Amino acid sequence: MVRTEELRRLAPAALTILGLAGVYYASARIGLLEQVVIAGAVVTPLWPPTGISLSCLLLLGLRTWPGIALGTLLVVATISPLEVSVLGIMAGNTLAPVCSYLMLRRVGFRVELDRLRDGVALVALGAFAGMVISATLGTGMLFLKGALPAGGLWRTWVAWWVGDAMGILVITPLLLACRTIRRPRGIPGYRWAEAAALLVVTVVVSLVVTRSELSLLFLVFPLIIWAALRFQLAGAAPCVLVVSVLVITAATARNGPFEGQSLLEAMINLQALNASAALTALLLSAIVTEQNSVRRKIEQACSELAEVVDRLAPGESRRRWPPEGDQR
Repeated sequence: MVRTEELRRLAPAALTILGLAGVYYASARIGLLEQVVIAGAVVTPLWPPTGISLSCLLLLGLRTWPGIALGTLLVVATISPLEVSVLGIMAGNTLAPVCSYLMLRRVGFRVELDRLRDGVALVALGAFAGMVISATLGTGMLFLKGALPAGGLWRTWVAWWVGDAMGILVITPLLLACRTIRRPRGIPGYRWAEAAALLVVTVVVSLVVTRSELSLLFLVFPLIIWAALRFQLAGAAPCVLVVSVLVITAATARNGPFEGQSLLEAMINLQALNASAALTALLLSAIVTEQNSVRRKIEQACSELAEVVDRLAPGESRRRWPPEGDQR
């Protein structure tokens, strides 16, 4: 009986870990569809598993970390022989999101991303600082086993770090926003029509600018700003994902504005655009959400104050204010 109860208690945790490992592996296979080779090392401009890992840690807690390690092992086993260096890559890919999670929790990060400080923390600590660990351990292991020449160490480290950081900036806000997307009653139909129109326009504009030889990539920013102002993170995060995927496809194939560029030039321009788009969406959405929250609190305080006035002097809160004799 005791053993059965223990199994029932451990089964949900085990299923969660296995589920995370499966999602990690599937997202990694998707990320590897747009891989590039730098100095003999395979890297991706956008590594979705880092964003998924940090999201699971933020939403489900630290107990899910074995799923990250297991998912990393499955991915590495499919693209290279299992050697001692694999342990270093597993450690880096596991420790990076775990450390990001611990740093975010330390500064009081809220998964609602309803404050500017939360957006800044996700960028600075979750993406930029935390992913230094995975890039350093990963490239270090490849260098130590002789798979990476000394001349390509720095370029590979930067590409690895940027790919992992972009996974945080693009995927984590999207997953955190998805948990808050509902269809509450009372939302007018035109809002849903506007959201659908925004998504369609984003896809069309992104396709046009990534296939044109002219440098028109900046045209995606008005759409991201539109999404952030009108729908906050729930609208801006999907737009950023659409833009990032289409731009990555064009950059790796050297199509459109990336035609004729070297791999290094294409990756620099690509990541500059992706980072700018993600930062614009994340920080602007956080600012608008914070302002909306402050406005609602002020309205609630005014409503409560009016109720207090009505109790003390019935009808006073509904009188014209200021009185006629005090108007200037």
